[in-house]
Amino acid sequence: MNGMGRRAFLGTAAAAAGLAAAQGGPGGDAARIGVVGTGNRGRSLLGTLLSIPSVEVPAVCDIDPAAAAAAEEMLVRAGRPAPEKYTEGATDYRRLLARDDLDAVVIATPWDSHAAMAVDTMRAGKYAGVEVPAALTVDECWSLVNTSAETGVPCMMLENWSFRRDNLALLQMRRAGLFGNPVHAHCAYSHDCVEWFCTPDGKQQWRGAFMGKRNCDQYPTHSLGPVLSWLDIGCGDMFASLTSTATGAFGINAHFARKHGPDHPNATRKIMQGDVVTTVIRTHGGKTIVVNNDMTLPRPYDNRWLLQGTLGIYDQQRASVYLEGRSPVSHEWEPFEPYQTEFDHPWWREMGEAALRAGHAGTDYLVLALFVNAVRAKAAPPLDACDAALMSCVVGLSEQSIARGSAPVECPDFTKGAWQTRKPSFGIV
Repeated sequence: MNGMGRRAFLGTAAAAAGLAAAQGGPGGDAARIGVVGTGNRGRSLLGTLLSIPSVEVPAVCDIDPAAAAAAEEMLVRAGRPAPEKYTEGATDYRRLLARDDLDAVVIATPWDSHAAMAVDTMRAGKYAGVEVPAALTVDECWSLVNTSAETGVPCMMLENWSFRRDNLALLQMRRAGLFGNPVHAHCAYSHDCVEWFCTPDGKQQWRGAFMGKRNCDQYPTHSLGPVLSWLDIGCGDMFASLTSTATGAFGINAHFARKHGPDHPNATRKIMQGDVVTTVIRTHGGKTIVVNNDMTLPRPYDNRWLLQGTLGIYDQQRASVYLEGRSPVSHEWEPFEPYQTEFDHPWWREMGEAALRAGHAGTDYLVLALFVNAVRAKAAPPLDACDAALMSCVVGLSEQSIARGSAPVECPDFTKGAWQTRKPSFGIV
């Protein structure tokens, strides 16, 4: 959080300095960033970092020396100095953190190490940019929030879907009053990820271990990221309680029986994780949010975002809106695209061309460029440790609710009451 009372001021200050900084203009010295975790995702982020002006990468770390060497090769091919490599086991990242030539660390390791590494990074006095989810338990969420508050060092979860062009345009529309009072949102991570969990021939990937031992919403942050700002969660409203319900676990077994026959070990392996998890969150302000997690059944990818208020509704699946008193035909959908153009966010107007060149719909560039902005300006990043906790806490809370037969579970107040007076700052420039 980097100081609750200062969040709005610092966020605005970072944005004011940051657009120029991200384009290589005035705004401070180069950001010196270490990368911990240089597998596929870590190297993808590294490639994007190298496309951002005024970034240096003096050090990288991975438990796999080959992965660290691949990152080194990327830097050398880009004409950068070869980084120092840290590859001596699971705790060698702490030697990287002890360096005095790093301002920030990007963490792209397996999920269960994110929180501990982010805490260690903040305690080392370095900005933490951590991949999603930032934490897997409520206790880990509190460790992020409390450590950031105690040290004054920011932690930003790199939730790129918060920075999608459509989602930021919708935020602009909501703040312009086009939806009236927001009442309800729906969001989902719907993505056939069976081969995230196991290779095509059935060898378990690291993510697959979680499927066997937990039943929860394993991956809620892509869903919830944009919704936090649409509904002013943490700065005007706050999660109060949630319930979660899971289907049985059929998808992974069925996938391997279909692909490899009923005798394949994964056709009968015990899976804890239900195929579809539905979470309903109630807020103190009387709003509701439905969150779906659907990662083990055959389906095309989608997020199914929906925002409904007293003056209208947005439906991402339809790419449409209906706005009372503004849509041309009463009670009929109209295309969202003209609104996205009209309400295009300043971040996209300023950085969109460079962002789209970097791939992944431009979102990785924006999230990392704005993180770099904050590091260079020594200001608050656009998402703080409280935001990371709010998005990530659904992992642990959904597990509790499912285990109790879909019983309601109280949501912690990671702002410690400050949500009642905090002003929105995300995306305000």
